[in-house]
Amino acid sequence: MTELVQLPQISYLAPDFGDAFMASLHRYGFAAVVDHPLDDARIKRIYSDWLGFFANENVTDFAMDPVNQDGYFSLQEAEAAKGFDQRDFKEYFQYYPWGRCPDALEADLAAHFSAAVALGSELLTYIAESLPAEITARLSEPLRHMIKGSGQSMLRVLHYPPLTAGESVLRAAPHEDINLLTLLPTADGPGLELQLRDGEWVSAPHKPGQLIVNIGDMLQEATGGYLPSTTHRVAAPERGEALPSRMSLPLFLHPRPEVVLSSRYSAQEYLTQRLNELGVV
Repeated sequence: MTELVQLPQISYLAPDFGDAFMASLHRYGFAAVVDHPLDDARIKRIYSDWLGFFANENVTDFAMDPVNQDGYFSLQEAEAAKGFDQRDFKEYFQYYPWGRCPDALEADLAAHFSAAVALGSELLTYIAESLPAEITARLSEPLRHMIKGSGQSMLRVLHYPPLTAGESVLRAAPHEDINLLTLLPTADGPGLELQLRDGEWVSAPHKPGQLIVNIGDMLQEATGGYLPSTTHRVAAPERGEALPSRMSLPLFLHPRPEVVLSSRYSAQEYLTQRLNELGVV
Protein backbone atom coordinates (compact mmCIF):
# COMPACT_ATOMS: atom_id res chain seq x y z
CA MET A 1 0.00 0.00 0.00
CA THR A 2 1.45 3.36 -0.99
CA GLU A 3 0.78 6.78 0.50
CA LEU A 4 -1.17 9.05 -1.81
CA VAL A 5 1.30 11.92 -1.72
CA GLN A 6 -0.16 13.28 -4.96
CA LEU A 7 -3.49 14.21 -3.36
CA PRO A 8 -2.85 17.88 -2.54
CA GLN A 9 -4.05 19.72 0.52
CA ILE A 10 -6.26 22.41 -1.01
CA SER A 11 -6.97 25.52 1.04
CA TYR A 12 -10.59 26.60 0.92
CA LEU A 13 -9.36 30.16 1.44
CA ALA A 14 -6.96 30.18 -1.53
CA PRO A 15 -7.85 32.43 -4.49
CA ASP A 16 -7.49 29.49 -6.88
CA PHE A 17 -9.46 27.04 -4.71
CA GLY A 18 -12.05 26.25 -7.40
CA ASP A 19 -9.45 25.34 -10.02
CA ALA A 20 -7.37 23.24 -7.61
CA PHE A 21 -10.48 21.51 -6.21
CA MET A 22 -11.70 20.54 -9.66
CA ALA A 23 -8.26 19.39 -10.81
CA SER A 24 -8.12 16.97 -7.87
CA LEU A 25 -11.66 15.69 -8.46
CA HIS A 26 -10.90 15.10 -12.14
CA ARG A 27 -7.68 13.22 -11.41
CA TYR A 28 -8.73 11.20 -8.37
CA GLY A 29 -12.49 11.59 -7.84
CA PHE A 30 -11.38 12.87 -4.40
CA ALA A 31 -10.13 16.16 -2.98
CA ALA A 32 -8.56 16.97 0.40
CA VAL A 33 -9.74 20.38 1.60
CA VAL A 34 -8.20 22.30 4.50
CA ASP A 35 -9.09 25.68 6.04
CA HIS A 36 -12.75 24.79 5.59
CA PRO A 37 -15.49 26.28 7.81
CA LEU A 38 -16.60 23.06 9.57
CA ASP A 39 -16.02 23.09 13.35
CA ASP A 40 -13.23 20.61 14.15
CA ALA A 41 -13.87 20.76 17.91
CA ARG A 42 -17.51 19.87 17.36
CA ILE A 43 -16.56 16.97 15.11
CA LYS A 44 -14.23 15.56 17.78
CA ARG A 45 -16.98 15.99 20.38
CA ILE A 46 -19.39 14.06 18.15
CA TYR A 47 -16.89 11.21 17.86
CA SER A 48 -16.41 11.03 21.63
CA ASP A 49 -20.10 11.33 22.51
CA TRP A 50 -21.28 8.81 19.93
CA LEU A 51 -18.63 6.27 20.83
CA GLY A 52 -20.39 6.19 24.20
CA PHE A 53 -23.75 5.81 22.46
CA PHE A 54 -22.60 2.73 20.56
CA ALA A 55 -21.37 1.17 23.81
CA ASN A 56 -24.72 1.73 25.56
CA GLU A 57 -27.12 -1.19 25.81
CA ASN A 58 -30.00 1.21 25.04
CA VAL A 59 -28.70 1.70 21.51
CA THR A 60 -31.41 -0.65 20.25
CA ASP A 61 -34.06 1.86 21.34
CA PHE A 62 -33.21 3.59 18.08
CA ALA A 63 -33.16 0.45 15.91
CA MET A 64 -33.24 1.35 12.25
CA ASP A 65 -36.54 1.90 10.50
CA PRO A 66 -36.49 -0.31 7.39
CA VAL A 67 -38.86 2.07 5.59
CA ASN A 68 -37.39 5.46 6.49
CA GLN A 69 -33.80 4.18 6.82
CA ASP A 70 -33.08 6.33 9.88
CA GLY A 71 -31.68 5.24 13.22
CA TYR A 72 -29.20 2.62 14.40
CA PHE A 73 -27.87 -0.10 12.10
CA SER A 74 -26.24 -2.95 14.01
CA LEU A 75 -23.38 -5.11 12.77
CA GLN A 76 -25.98 -7.59 11.54
CA GLU A 77 -27.87 -4.88 9.62
CA ALA A 78 -24.90 -3.09 8.06
CA GLU A 79 -24.82 -2.80 4.30
CA ALA A 80 -22.85 -5.14 2.06
CA ALA A 81 -21.02 -3.50 -0.82
CA LYS A 82 -22.33 -4.26 -4.29
CA GLY A 83 -20.93 -7.62 -5.40
CA PHE A 84 -20.09 -8.74 -1.85
CA ASP A 85 -22.08 -11.23 0.23
CA GLN A 86 -20.34 -10.38 3.51
CA ARG A 87 -21.68 -7.34 5.33
CA ASP A 88 -19.23 -4.61 6.26
CA PHE A 89 -17.92 -4.84 9.82
CA LYS A 90 -19.39 -1.58 11.10
CA GLU A 91 -22.33 -0.17 13.00
CA TYR A 92 -23.78 3.25 12.36
CA PHE A 93 -26.52 5.76 13.00
CA GLN A 94 -28.23 7.47 10.08
CA TYR A 95 -29.36 10.99 10.93
CA TYR A 96 -31.88 13.05 9.01
CA PRO A 97 -33.22 16.35 10.43
CA TRP A 98 -36.72 14.87 10.21
CA GLY A 99 -35.69 11.55 11.82
CA ARG A 100 -34.99 10.18 15.27
CA CYS A 101 -31.95 11.07 17.38
CA PRO A 102 -31.07 10.85 21.09
CA ASP A 103 -31.96 14.22 22.62
CA ALA A 104 -28.60 14.66 24.34
CA LEU A 105 -26.71 14.12 21.08
CA GLU A 106 -28.84 16.02 18.60
CA ALA A 107 -27.62 19.61 19.04
CA ASP A 108 -24.08 18.95 17.78
CA LEU A 109 -25.25 16.58 15.07
CA ALA A 110 -27.89 19.00 13.76
CA ALA A 111 -25.42 21.90 13.77
CA HIS A 112 -22.82 19.89 11.88
CA PHE A 113 -25.42 18.66 9.39
CA SER A 114 -26.57 22.20 8.64
CA ALA A 115 -23.02 23.54 8.24
CA ALA A 116 -21.93 20.62 6.06
CA VAL A 117 -24.95 20.89 3.75
CA ALA A 118 -24.27 24.61 3.31
CA LEU A 119 -20.64 23.89 2.48
CA GLY A 120 -21.70 21.11 0.13
CA SER A 121 -23.95 23.53 -1.74
CA GLU A 122 -20.99 25.86 -2.24
CA LEU A 123 -18.82 22.99 -3.47
CA LEU A 124 -21.51 21.97 -5.97
CA THR A 125 -21.47 25.56 -7.23
CA TYR A 126 -17.70 25.34 -7.84
CA ILE A 127 -18.26 22.08 -9.70
CA ALA A 128 -21.09 23.51 -11.79
CA GLU A 129 -19.02 26.52 -12.81
CA SER A 130 -16.33 24.23 -14.20
CA LEU A 131 -18.58 22.03 -16.34
CA PRO A 132 -18.42 22.30 -20.13
CA ALA A 133 -21.49 23.87 -21.73
CA GLU A 134 -22.63 20.58 -23.23
CA ILE A 135 -22.62 18.92 -19.80
CA THR A 136 -24.45 21.83 -18.17
CA ALA A 137 -27.08 21.66 -20.92
CA ARG A 138 -27.92 18.07 -20.08
CA LEU A 139 -28.59 18.80 -16.39
CA SER A 140 -32.28 18.92 -15.48
CA GLU A 141 -31.52 21.80 -13.06
CA PRO A 142 -28.43 23.41 -11.51
CA LEU A 143 -26.52 21.04 -9.24
CA ARG A 144 -26.93 23.13 -6.09
CA HIS A 145 -30.69 23.30 -6.72
CA MET A 146 -30.91 19.50 -6.79
CA ILE A 147 -30.25 19.33 -3.04
CA LYS A 148 -32.37 22.35 -2.09
CA GLY A 149 -35.19 21.16 0.15
CA SER A 150 -34.00 17.55 -0.06
CA GLY A 151 -35.03 15.28 2.79
CA GLN A 152 -32.65 12.57 1.56
CA SER A 153 -29.30 14.17 2.45
CA MET A 154 -28.01 12.11 5.35
CA LEU A 155 -25.34 12.25 8.03
CA ARG A 156 -23.95 8.89 9.07
CA VAL A 157 -22.17 8.42 12.38
CA LEU A 158 -19.96 5.40 11.72
CA HIS A 159 -18.28 3.16 14.26
CA TYR A 160 -15.85 0.48 13.16
CA PRO A 161 -15.37 -1.77 16.23
CA PRO A 162 -11.85 -2.72 17.30
CA LEU A 163 -10.37 -5.88 15.84
CA THR A 164 -8.23 -8.36 17.72
CA ALA A 165 -5.16 -9.91 16.14
CA GLY A 166 -6.08 -12.67 13.72
CA GLU A 167 -9.57 -11.43 12.85
CA SER A 168 -10.22 -11.24 9.12
CA VAL A 169 -13.16 -9.02 8.21
CA LEU A 170 -14.01 -6.27 5.76
CA ARG A 171 -14.46 -2.99 7.60
CA ALA A 172 -15.87 -1.44 4.43
CA ALA A 173 -15.54 -3.39 1.19
CA PRO A 174 -14.66 -1.62 -2.08
CA HIS A 175 -17.58 0.54 -3.16
CA GLU A 176 -18.68 3.81 -4.72
CA ASP A 177 -21.01 6.23 -2.94
CA ILE A 178 -24.57 6.51 -4.23
CA ASN A 179 -25.15 10.23 -3.81
CA LEU A 180 -24.02 13.43 -5.57
CA LEU A 181 -21.16 14.41 -3.27
CA THR A 182 -19.74 13.10 0.02
CA LEU A 183 -18.13 15.32 2.66
CA LEU A 184 -15.94 13.38 5.11
CA PRO A 185 -14.16 15.16 7.97
CA THR A 186 -10.97 13.60 9.30
CA ALA A 187 -11.80 10.30 11.00
CA ASP A 188 -10.26 9.56 14.39
CA GLY A 189 -7.93 7.03 12.79
CA PRO A 190 -6.48 6.16 9.36
CA GLY A 191 -7.85 3.49 7.05
CA LEU A 192 -9.45 5.16 4.02
CA GLU A 193 -8.05 3.85 0.76
CA LEU A 194 -8.97 4.68 -2.82
CA GLN A 195 -8.36 3.01 -6.12
CA LEU A 196 -6.55 4.94 -8.82
CA ARG A 197 -7.58 4.72 -12.46
CA ASP A 198 -4.84 2.14 -13.09
CA GLY A 199 -6.29 -0.14 -10.39
CA GLU A 200 -3.67 0.55 -7.71
CA TRP A 201 -4.93 0.94 -4.14
CA VAL A 202 -3.45 3.86 -2.22
CA SER A 203 -3.90 5.26 1.29
CA ALA A 204 -5.68 8.59 1.47
CA PRO A 205 -3.87 11.10 3.68
CA HIS A 206 -5.08 11.27 7.27
CA LYS A 207 -4.39 14.74 8.64
CA PRO A 208 -6.04 16.89 11.33
CA GLY A 209 -8.55 19.46 10.12
CA GLN A 210 -8.87 17.90 6.70
CA LEU A 211 -12.10 17.37 4.76
CA ILE A 212 -12.20 14.63 2.14
CA VAL A 213 -14.69 15.32 -0.65
CA ASN A 214 -15.56 12.69 -3.23
CA ILE A 215 -17.83 12.29 -6.22
CA GLY A 216 -20.82 9.95 -5.91
CA ASP A 217 -22.50 7.83 -8.56
CA MET A 218 -25.46 10.21 -8.90
CA LEU A 219 -23.12 13.02 -9.97
CA GLN A 220 -21.44 10.63 -12.37
CA GLU A 221 -24.86 9.75 -13.81
CA ALA A 222 -25.98 13.38 -14.04
CA THR A 223 -22.81 14.41 -15.88
CA GLY A 224 -22.82 11.42 -18.23
CA GLY A 225 -19.55 10.13 -16.76
CA TYR A 226 -17.72 13.44 -17.11
CA LEU A 227 -17.16 13.37 -13.32
CA PRO A 228 -16.56 9.69 -12.48
CA SER A 229 -16.94 8.33 -8.96
CA THR A 230 -13.97 6.51 -7.45
CA THR A 231 -13.95 3.12 -5.76
CA HIS A 232 -12.79 3.28 -2.14
CA ARG A 233 -12.71 1.14 1.00
CA VAL A 234 -11.77 1.15 4.67
CA ALA A 235 -8.73 -1.03 5.19
CA ALA A 236 -8.95 -4.48 6.69
CA PRO A 237 -6.15 -5.62 9.01
CA GLU A 238 -2.97 -6.78 7.34
CA ARG A 239 -1.03 -9.82 8.54
CA GLY A 240 -3.57 -10.47 11.29
CA GLU A 241 -2.83 -7.20 13.10
CA ALA A 242 -5.13 -5.76 15.74
CA LEU A 243 -6.93 -2.49 14.95
CA PRO A 244 -8.43 0.06 17.36
CA SER A 245 -11.96 1.40 17.15
CA ARG A 246 -12.52 4.01 14.41
CA MET A 247 -15.13 6.78 14.15
CA SER A 248 -16.13 8.54 10.96
CA LEU A 249 -18.78 11.13 9.99
CA PRO A 250 -19.64 11.24 6.27
CA LEU A 251 -22.35 13.54 4.96
CA PHE A 252 -24.05 12.19 1.85
CA LEU A 253 -25.58 14.96 -0.26
CA HIS A 254 -28.65 13.62 -2.05
CA PRO A 255 -30.96 15.30 -4.55
CA ARG A 256 -34.69 15.45 -4.04
CA PRO A 257 -36.42 12.21 -5.13
CA GLU A 258 -38.08 13.78 -8.18
CA VAL A 259 -34.85 15.22 -9.61
CA VAL A 260 -34.12 13.78 -13.06
CA LEU A 261 -30.52 12.58 -13.13
CA SER A 262 -30.54 11.33 -16.71
CA SER A 263 -32.76 9.77 -19.35
CA ARG A 264 -32.36 6.51 -17.41
CA TYR A 265 -33.04 7.50 -13.80
CA SER A 266 -34.73 9.84 -11.41
CA ALA A 267 -32.95 10.23 -8.09
CA GLN A 268 -35.57 8.04 -6.38
CA GLU A 269 -35.26 5.28 -8.97
CA TYR A 270 -31.49 5.30 -8.67
CA LEU A 271 -31.51 5.29 -4.86
CA THR A 272 -34.05 2.46 -4.66
CA GLN A 273 -32.02 0.30 -7.03
CA ARG A 274 -28.82 0.84 -5.10
CA LEU A 275 -30.35 0.24 -1.66
CA ASN A 276 -31.66 -3.08 -2.92
CA GLU A 277 -28.19 -3.96 -4.19
CA LEU A 278 -26.74 -3.13 -0.75
CA GLY A 279 -29.23 -5.41 0.98
CA VAL A 280 -30.64 -2.81 3.36
CA VAL A 281 -34.20 -2.74 1.94
